[in-house]
Amino acid sequence: MKTLRWIFYALWFLLMVAGALGVYLRVSEGLQPTALGSYIVWCALPILDIYFIGLSAGAFLLSSLVYVFRVKQLEPVGKLALFTALVCLFLAILSAWFDIGHMERFLSVFTRPNFHSLMTWIVWLYSAYFLLLLAELWFALRRDLAGWAAQQDRRAQLARLILLGRTGLDAQTVEGDRRLLRILGTIGVPLAIAFHGGMGALFATLLARSYWYGPLYPIFFLTGALASGSALLLAVTVFAWPRRDETWRAMITLLSRILVGLLALDLLLEWAEVSTRVWYGVGAEVQTFQTVLFGPYWWVFWVFHILLGILIPFALIAMGQHRPWRLGAAGALVATLFMAVRLNIVIPGLITSAFPGLQEAYQGPRLLFSYFPSLTEWQVALFVFMLGIGLFYLGYRLLPLVQAPKEIA
Repeated sequence: MKTLRWIFYALWFLLMVAGALGVYLRVSEGLQPTALGSYIVWCALPILDIYFIGLSAGAFLLSSLVYVFRVKQLEPVGKLALFTALVCLFLAILSAWFDIGHMERFLSVFTRPNFHSLMTWIVWLYSAYFLLLLAELWFALRRDLAGWAAQQDRRAQLARLILLGRTGLDAQTVEGDRRLLRILGTIGVPLAIAFHGGMGALFATLLARSYWYGPLYPIFFLTGALASGSALLLAVTVFAWPRRDETWRAMITLLSRILVGLLALDLLLEWAEVSTRVWYGVGAEVQTFQTVLFGPYWWVFWVFHILLGILIPFALIAMGQHRPWRLGAAGALVATLFMAVRLNIVIPGLITSAFPGLQEAYQGPRLLFSYFPSLTEWQVALFVFMLGIGLFYLGYRLLPLVQAPKEIA
């Protein structure tokens, strides 16, 4: 076991260094090393942003089933869901920051906000959501941290540091924490819906891009967030939970059923969006949809999204009632390959010219309606993923995220 752990450490370190080299190039040379051009103005980093923010919103909304709606079967996973939401939110913010041309100007949205811009609202909602997650996670962990603080080991020192030395908790304080968790969770539900639905609205209000312009996009973003977030939580719970008892089995069974329902709803909305746009083959957006379905990267939609991201997970869950690893594999496939959905949202909307003949009228190395991420973009994406794995591993090892559940009713 120790050998496998050191192999994991070494592999993680090597990949982190490779990613850090890309981050260095991105910071030192700006957007020059990317594959962006005058027409393709968003690269892989905004895709990572909406991917991770969807995972975060989905994981948080599932945590609300514990702290707001008191779903007993999911009670043990509440703290893990909150921590997952916090890590994914941080990765989303980091991805968005790496995408800014002048990264040092990110404070302008706070010092000189334009509240007529949806982007301003989204950044402010991100910030409020980040603070709310920190507060809710702190209250959720405080009781277990106080128990750790009473021991004599390294975890006790960390627990006292996080609790700022206030390790004594009486029954009234514990009950107050429960009430605060419910209040914060109740506030967080509309907040999570607002900022992720707002991200969908940011695309949907771009009238010049007919591929994005439509009323279903905000809802589509929400269902995708719930599906991908529940899938990630299912995978983590199956593979990382320390106790394989009946409570665990009931928990992963319920999570898998939730995932099936959310995937089916998301697929239904996707069918409605695609079929109504291409049925008659008219409209400016039809060419873009045909590119997604049958263009050079058709396999992103049909193989990564439909086959590996939906059909195979459905089959694994249907056959996995007595094979928990199949449920975990289904969650891992959906959570990972939902990246294909996010990619097919961002890039296709940019690769079709808004004016016929524009590509032929002007020629140049940066005047292209085609895109594939550069090596630097892959490295930055690798850095973000490795950082997320590292943060989650540290949280799993150093925080009481999978402690025996406490009564919350």
